[in-house]
Amino acid sequence: MPKLVLGVSGSISCYRACDLARDFMRAGYEVRVALTDSAQKFVSPVLFETLTGQACLVDVFDEPERGRMAHIDWARQADVLVLAPATASLLNRVAAGIGDDMLAAIAIAYEGRIVVAPAMNPSMLASEPTQEALRLLEARGAVIVEGQEGDVASGELGQGKLAPNAQIVEATLALARASRSLAGLRVLVTSGPTREPIDDVRFLSNRSSGKMGVAIAKAAWTMGAEVAFVTGPTALPDPRYAKVHRVQTADEMLRAALSEIGNADLVVAAAAVADYRPAQRVEGKLRRGDEPMALELLPNPDVIANLAQRALPQATLCAFAAEPGEGLEEARAKLRRKGVHAIAVNDVSRADIGLESDENDLALVTEASEARSGKMSKLRCALWLLENLAALHRERGAGASLAEKVGEAGV
Repeated sequence: MPKLVLGVSGSISCYRACDLARDFMRAGYEVRVALTDSAQKFVSPVLFETLTGQACLVDVFDEPERGRMAHIDWARQADVLVLAPATASLLNRVAAGIGDDMLAAIAIAYEGRIVVAPAMNPSMLASEPTQEALRLLEARGAVIVEGQEGDVASGELGQGKLAPNAQIVEATLALARASRSLAGLRVLVTSGPTREPIDDVRFLSNRSSGKMGVAIAKAAWTMGAEVAFVTGPTALPDPRYAKVHRVQTADEMLRAALSEIGNADLVVAAAAVADYRPAQRVEGKLRRGDEPMALELLPNPDVIANLAQRALPQATLCAFAAEPGEGLEEARAKLRRKGVHAIAVNDVSRADIGLESDENDLALVTEASEARSGKMSKLRCALWLLENLAALHRERGAGASLAEKVGEAGV
C-alpha cells in the first residue's frame, strides 16, 4: 500500500484536513499526519490518529519508535507528501530550509513528489516572500493546487481559500501516475482566448478560460519538460515554473510563439485563437446610433499552421479543434491542412466539459489512429494527452533514426 504524509498547518481551513485524510485512505493510501503547533489550535493529534490508525507527529523530537529519527523515516518511507492547508509560515520555512518543527523537517528531508495547497489571507498569499517560496518549491518539483477566490476568515474577499478536497486528491493521484517521459524536452503551449479590439473598450473574443492550457503546461512540467507558455487574457495566475508570454491578439500570440518555436521539441496549441479581427480599430469608443452598423472582418493568421512551417524538423505538433460534436473527420482534414501530427478535439456541444469547465473529454486524432481520454479533470486529460504525444514523438524520432541508418548503409 502506498504511503502518504499529510502535513497540516494552522489555517482555519485545517478542519477540512480530517476529511482529506479519509479521502486519501479511500484512494488506497496509508496516511500519516504531521501537524504544526499552530494547527493544534484547531485540530488535535488524537483526532487524526483515530481517523488514520497511525501516529500523528508534531514536535521535531517526536519518536514513535524509540531511537529512530521520525522525520527522516517518514520522509524516506513516503510515496507522496501533501501540504494542505499550507500557510505562509509553513511555505516560507520549508522554502528557506528552516526545519523547526516536525512537519517542516519532514518536508525538507523529503526527496519525492510534493503537492502543496495554500490557504491564507489574500494579502499574505500575494506577498513577494510567499510567492517566492511557491516559486522555489515548484522549482524543486512541487505541484501547487491553487487556492480559490472567496470570503476568507478575516472577512475579506480574494484568492486564498483552500482548494476543494476533490481537487487536492485529484492532483495527488495525477502526480502519482505521471511519468517522466518528457524529461529533457522543451514544450511550447499556447493557451486561452485572444481579443481583437473593435474600439478602446470592445473586442471580439470567445469563451475560452485557459484552464486546459494551464493544465497542459502543468502536466508537461510534471513530466520533466522545460515549458514555454503563451497565453491570451485569462483570470488564471501565470505558471511560476514556465517562461510566460502574456498576449492579447492573434498577431501578438503568433509573434510570441514564433520566438519560442526554434527551441520546441513538442508544441501543443490549445489556444482558442479568434479567426477574424475588425478591419479597422476605432480610436476611443464607438457611439450608439439608431442605424444598423456593419462590421468588416479580416481573417487572422493561422497560428498553428505558421508554427508548423517554422518548427524544427524533429518537433511534434498537436493542434486543438473545438467542434460541435465529435467532428473527427473535420479534425482529420485540419490535421493535413495545418501540417500538424495530431489534433485534440473538444466537443463544444456538451455543457459538462470543455469551455469554462474543470473537466474535459478529448479525442486525439493522428494519421494512423484515434483515441479517447474519457471524461476526466483537465489535469488528468492533459497528462493523458501528453503521454500519447510523448509516445508519438518517440515513434517519429525512431522512424527518423531508422531512415538515417538506412541512408548510411546505402540501401
